[in-house]
Amino acid sequence: MSMFSVVRKQMKSHPSLIPLFIFIGGGTTMSMLYLARLALKNPDVSWDRTNNPEPWNKLEPNQQYKFFKVNMDYSKLKKDRPDF
Repeated sequence: MSMFSVVRKQMKSHPSLIPLFIFIGGGTTMSMLYLARLALKNPDVSWDRTNNPEPWNKLEPNQQYKFFKVNMDYSKLKKDRPDF
């Protein structure tokens, strides 16, 4: 028996488990999407060390890289760091 046939059998015999499977599946999907976003968009992650060894130095001062901002207007920020 495969895992999906066991799950389908459990859902047919216990229909109150359907919301549990829906919310666990949705939470798993959202967490995997967030981890993929962190791996692809975060400036701390360097996938190509030969062409871009320090990606955090190429960020503009007004570029938003955080997922959620609270009362922060990135367009008004000025550069306060040296160029390397």
